[in-house]
Amino acid sequence: MKGLGGISAAVLSLLLVAPAFAYAPQEQLGERQKQEQQDKKQGKHETQAKPEKQQRAQQAKPQKDQQQPSQQQDKSKADQQHVRQQQDKGRQDQQRAQQQQQDKSKQDQHRVQQQQDKGRQDQQRAQQQHQDFRQMQRTPQQEHQQQAEQQRVWQQRRATLWDTEHRSWHQRGGYNGYRVPDSYFQSHYGRNHWFRVYSLPFMFEGGYPRFQYNGYWFLFMDPYPEYWGPNWYETDDVYVDYYGDGYYLYNRRYPGRPGIAVSITF
Repeated sequence: MKGLGGISAAVLSLLLVAPAFAYAPQEQLGERQKQEQQDKKQGKHETQAKPEKQQRAQQAKPQKDQQQPSQQQDKSKADQQHVRQQQDKGRQDQQRAQQQQQDKSKQDQHRVQQQQDKGRQDQQRAQQQHQDFRQMQRTPQQEHQQQAEQQRVWQQRRATLWDTEHRSWHQRGGYNGYRVPDSYFQSHYGRNHWFRVYSLPFMFEGGYPRFQYNGYWFLFMDPYPEYWGPNWYETDDVYVDYYGDGYYLYNRRYPGRPGIAVSITF
């Protein structure tokens, strides 16, 4: 009896546990189905949402495409405005350059006019001085005194070795005396206008001899060459010319030889 009671208790325990095992799979199955249904619903919603996103993207694309031409138009307008500004600046620069050129041309013309006026005044002054000298009457005694003075001075001013004793204007640092206007110089000086120093007004000043010819005074800066004759100022034809860097006195008896540097004054 005791054994039978133990078996009955065991059977009773199995009967109580069995419904719980049977119920657990059904409950798990129900949860799985619910999850599948939720997944299906979510997939459906995503499927439905995808066309809506595509539709919104397609709607937004025309707007973007419309914005691009508008931006291009704005850029084109900005480029055109920049080009116009550059063109305006170019015209202003050209006008400014033309005005500067005109101003410079006027200044040059004014400067040339002043030089021409000064040249005419100098020519008139030189001609007047030359006429005044021609009108001077000297007695024979005065003439003899001047000739004696010239002879004495020229003997003192003769070089021993002229090639080493003379200097050009370049060696002197450049010519800084008076410059005869070109038109007057060409018509009164140069190799085609020679003369003899003996018959001209003569002075000895500051240790240097000078003579007057065509209204200007010519000051000797160097001694005359030793190969010139002792009375060259009476017998030799000389002329004044501008060569390279200043005025020089040349002797026609010795063509090709360097000239004596002379400075011109009034």
